[in-house]
Amino acid sequence: MSTVDSIKAPIKEEMKNFQPYFKTYLKSKASLLNIIINYILKRKGKQMRPMLVFLVARLNGEVNESTYHAASLIELMHTATLVHDDVVDDSNMRRGYFSVNALWKNKIAVLLGDYLLAKGLLLAVHNEEFALLKIVSQAVEEMSEGELIQIEKARKLDIDEETYFEIIRKKTAALMVACTAAGTHSVGVNGSAMEQMKEFGECLGMAFQIRDDLFDYDRNGSYGKPSGNDIKERKMTLPFIHALNNCKPKEKSQILRMMRKKNKSIEMVDYIMDFVKSYGGIEYASVIMNDYKNKALNILSEFPQNEANHSLVQLVEYTISRKK
Repeated sequence: MSTVDSIKAPIKEEMKNFQPYFKTYLKSKASLLNIIINYILKRKGKQMRPMLVFLVARLNGEVNESTYHAASLIELMHTATLVHDDVVDDSNMRRGYFSVNALWKNKIAVLLGDYLLAKGLLLAVHNEEFALLKIVSQAVEEMSEGELIQIEKARKLDIDEETYFEIIRKKTAALMVACTAAGTHSVGVNGSAMEQMKEFGECLGMAFQIRDDLFDYDRNGSYGKPSGNDIKERKMTLPFIHALNNCKPKEKSQILRMMRKKNKSIEMVDYIMDFVKSYGGIEYASVIMNDYKNKALNILSEFPQNEANHSLVQLVEYTISRKK
């Protein structure tokens, strides 16, 4: 049994039921939409976010219809943002397959993203899930802000640690917070337990993003993401920021000049990667990532020690040890 299968074990039936539930809801009268949606669904990832919704619901109570609404709403919003992100980043690949914009061009990709967002809104309104709608809408708002802050800062190359953490809290952790909040709310639990679950989601999301940032420094690209991509795209991640904070001013100026170049050679990217490693950027980011992991595990220790809790502990461990 794979790690992901082991994590899903307590909610195996719920995840199995979720697939047709989600697919049926996405059906459209427009044949082109159905073709594209089928393409996306066949190439779905691990579905970590719906999985998180169901596990958190099971941790705090019994999965019900509202939990399925929560998981569907989260997945709709997440998928919409991924489609739009590929347009913004001019990316032709998603999880090893051609992206929607690569196959059907930007115009259709943007419209598909809009359709998915609209379906999410309608799902919440038709089922009077207004609290869930508020939770997810706040996450989408933060994700958009995070992307814009990152774009703005990438132009100036002036991201410090505080700004980096703000960006990843908004870009990545906000949706994890929405998952844990939506799952908790769906079983009628609020108050302090809700706040703890939101904090758990944030810690999980922060660790997840730092792990993603560390992939960029895998020289062989063996983790499924080409190494040096963040450097080529002028993204200042935690390992890089730490190295800049600890080098001499002259070296800092030299590295920033390299980062500003639009077309970086392989040798230049390798030089920057070696610079980051030489100043302990990888080790430093790993320590911070593990701090978030430990905070997440400490929160789980205060909740019922049931099967869902065990799976969430596995999920936290998997988040920082995954290979892609």
